[in-house]
Amino acid sequence: MNETLPPCPECSSAYTYEMGVLLICPECGHEWSPAAAESASGDQDKVIRDSVGNVLADGDTVTVVKSLKVKGSATGIKAGTKVRNIRLVDGVDGHDIDCKIDGFGAMQLKSSVVRKA
Repeated sequence: MNETLPPCPECSSAYTYEMGVLLICPECGHEWSPAAAESASGDQDKVIRDSVGNVLADGDTVTVVKSLKVKGSATGIKAGTKVRNIRLVDGVDGHDIDCKIDGFGAMQLKSSVVRKA
């Protein structure tokens, strides 16, 4: 047996074994398919890209590429506004950038409306 089996995703036990197409943990009784474990680990390395395809990272400076309406504000965010020191988050409805914008305060933006500066 040359291959090593992944640990249990529930209890992290190293004593997993194969039974047919499933992997089974003898300590907690959890059963899962190896394909599901591979796709779950691939989601953790998610890369966030801006509107033109540049890879974004925490601390980057970005520029807003189109004017945005802001609820509760008479004026919106104009195209060309620079946003410094962004943080990448797993937000709601595709809002994956957490930032502070001068004159508006803290808010979340979608990566599809910004370009890396």
